Amino acid sequence: MVGLIFPAIDPIAVQVGPVAIRWYALAYVVGLIGGWWYVRYLVQTHRIRFSTEMVDDLLVWIMVGVVVGGRFGYVLFYQFSYFVENPLAIFAVWRGGMSFHGGLIGVVSALGLFAYRRRVNILSVADAVAPAFPFGLMLGRVSNFINGELYGRAAEVPWAIVFPHGGDVARHPSQLYEAALEGVLLLGIMLFLVHAGSAHRRPGLLSGTFLLGYAVARIISETFREPDYHIGFIWSHFTMGQLLSMPLALMGIWLIVRSKRPG
Repeated sequence: MVGLIFPAIDPIAVQVGPVAIRWYALAYVVGLIGGWWYVRYLVQTHRIRFSTEMVDDLLVWIMVGVVVGGRFGYVLFYQFSYFVENPLAIFAVWRGGMSFHGGLIGVVSALGLFAYRRRVNILSVADAVAPAFPFGLMLGRVSNFINGELYGRAAEVPWAIVFPHGGDVARHPSQLYEAALEGVLLLGIMLFLVHAGSAHRRPGLLSGTFLLGYAVARIISETFREPDYHIGFIWSHFTMGQLLSMPLALMGIWLIVRSKRPG
């Protein structure tokens, strides 16, 4: 099958001596810093009622939630049997292996603890940071593409690509589909709600929109993505990513409906 040649992009963005910074790690850093800057901007323009000091504190909580939740989510949802036999490998995060759904659980837990300590409404905290997440998702998916991982299923479309680790089969560049849907499109929707309406006066609207938007984008993009080789299809049709996204869609719908009563 003929397909486009995968671009030879070095997965290491910067290397100084023995220290190497990969694009994937850089995506996490830039995504977190970009999100932190944007939430501070929302504070300074009086769109959310936080202090910049609270935003700085919240960044630390989110960083811990993303890393710890993302790693343990991957362990639980995708490689549980392997890590049961090799428990020390759980801490080898530099080898890769992060789960968005696990990271989301970690972030929600961190937001809950932050809200409790600061005595603020958790939905207000979640709504404050929700618009910033798609930017980080976009960078993460582009990094997946650079790494040649999480590639798509066999395809005959003109833009199909032969990935280095995907055999000699041309495949959907599903990482870029996800970057477009979970990142660019969802970011546009979130920014529209923030800047063209009164979304922050409806607690739960932004959080619900993010959850529903991400879930729909993930379910759609997973129809083009090759299932994880060690899991395959579940119930002969669904992927693990699709099943984990379904509860998010229901939670998002519930939050959106609940937000119709102005706070």
